[in-house]
Amino acid sequence: MPPVTIRVQPDPFDITHETALLLRGQDTVGGVAAFTGIVRGGNDLVALELEHYPGMTESQMRRIAESACERFGLVGCTVIHRVGRLEVGTPIVLVLCASAHRGAAFDATEFVMDWLKTRAPFWKREVFATGRSAWVEARADDDAAAARWDEIMAPPGAEIKK
Repeated sequence: MPPVTIRVQPDPFDITHETALLLRGQDTVGGVAAFTGIVRGGNDLVALELEHYPGMTESQMRRIAESACERFGLVGCTVIHRVGRLEVGTPIVLVLCASAHRGAAFDATEFVMDWLKTRAPFWKREVFATGRSAWVEARADDDAAAARWDEIMAPPGAEIKK
């Protein structure tokens, strides 16, 4: 199995440092695709507060990253998700996928994000300028984005579980 790094942390991450760690000792990498998620504002949102289930969340993140390595032939994957109070404009998640070819790296990065959104146990509360807060509900379009990977990756004629 290629190297997989998983972390859940309150602290910021450094994409340059994380990329260097991912590439250390690798000589077959042709590209690294990266995604950095940012807390998006609007509608008076000032912050997100994220909670997770320690141990279970990291385990599920590892399963997702290892699945990406296997499905896309990655040579390494790093997934870092932040928890705690994160202000609008703050980086919240980092996904790095290294592969021999760019297409696999791009696809794997999108796959990891789609599955993180639907399968990793995080709880998000929106905090607004008025002081009001509300839990973020699961979204059907996130479920649809994740489900398409089952259809894309299924062998011809395979039954797709929905």
